Amino acid sequence: MVANSPIKLIVGLGNPGAKYTETRHNAGFWFLDRLAQHYAVSFREETKFKTEVAAVDLPGHRLWLLKPTTFMNLSGEALAPFAKYYQIEPENTLVVHDELDLPTGVSRLKRAGGHGGHNGLRDIFKHYSKDFWRLRIGIGHPGHKDQVLSFVMKSPSAKERQMVDDSIEQVLDTFNDVLAGDHEAAMRVLHVK
Repeated sequence: MVANSPIKLIVGLGNPGAKYTETRHNAGFWFLDRLAQHYAVSFREETKFKTEVAAVDLPGHRLWLLKPTTFMNLSGEALAPFAKYYQIEPENTLVVHDELDLPTGVSRLKRAGGHGGHNGLRDIFKHYSKDFWRLRIGIGHPGHKDQVLSFVMKSPSAKERQMVDDSIEQVLDTFNDVLAGDHEAAMRVLHVK
């Protein structure tokens, strides 16, 4: 593990199109939309890389925000060529995704690990790496594995969505630490909730 590696690329996972915008599986896109609002930047389509992209100029480096337009199961096909072109290493990459194994309204930061059945992560493992940073946004679990697909493809209740939005705001409160590579400081805040 490389200590204090700044984050240069943030990839939000989700499915493109209005049909999916409010579904739980798009929590990664929700985070990136809020981050773009925070930095007052807009996404533009980058067909060469099968993504929507926004750039934030930070002291010392540029931060890229990426929303793959490949659909969730092919997320790695967008991430890998973009990271290669801009020479961004996995330790400088943060992937933001929905997480069934965390309660709604809980977000956690971690490095590496398994895909846990998440097809977006599975494809990133295939095309890019397993050794990147992740922001896992808890969406809760429906209770039985047979209900997972319909659960992630549905919108949360208004209360659940507010809980997710609140957790995103909590992450933003720690985000200078995350971007600077001081992941331990961010974890101390996020992991006490």
